[in-house]
Amino acid sequence: MSPRTRVAGFTLIEVLVAIAIFGIMSALAYGALSQTISSSEILGERMNRLQSMQRAIRQLDSDFMQLAARPVRKDLGDTFSPALQADSLSGVALELTRAGWSNPTGMPRGTLQRVAYVVEDEELLRYYWNVLDRSYTNEPIVVSLLDGVDALQIRYLLDNGEWSERWPPETNAVNAGLRNRPRAVEIVLRLINEGDITRLIEVAP
Repeated sequence: MSPRTRVAGFTLIEVLVAIAIFGIMSALAYGALSQTISSSEILGERMNRLQSMQRAIRQLDSDFMQLAARPVRKDLGDTFSPALQADSLSGVALELTRAGWSNPTGMPRGTLQRVAYVVEDEELLRYYWNVLDRSYTNEPIVVSLLDGVDALQIRYLLDNGEWSERWPPETNAVNAGLRNRPRAVEIVLRLINEGDITRLIEVAP
């Protein structure tokens, strides 16, 4: 009889060891991949947040740099609101008239626009109206600029170099205050998680 041929193979122990090693390597690879995906998602969220903050600041910049000396009639039509008005008692951070409102579709309106900023439920909102001298029937269009906002604080630089927390300042005569503009404004956007963003904007004369 011919001698029995020996068949090469793995023992049960070797197979179990190989399976264990493969499992460990797979777990390590999955953990590294999961961490990479999580880091990428966190980075994406932070980039989106940064872009949202930049858009809000750019909008404030644009509105103040295009500030127009145009008062508007109040809802009842018998008195005027100043071209720029900031009254913390009203709950509105500020309200102003700005120029440069583009009109690509040729709507029956001018290029001046009345806008207002409000912080409500930790959200910075921008209101704007399609007419300047509005009545109670003219509802504003509301745009959410940024969430996670604690407050919007603004100071106004007077001609004498002093700062005022309100506008028009108390020193202005009533009629002069309707059209007067500050030399500059300091905006502090107070965010809940990121802290304060401070912006100094020069207002065109």
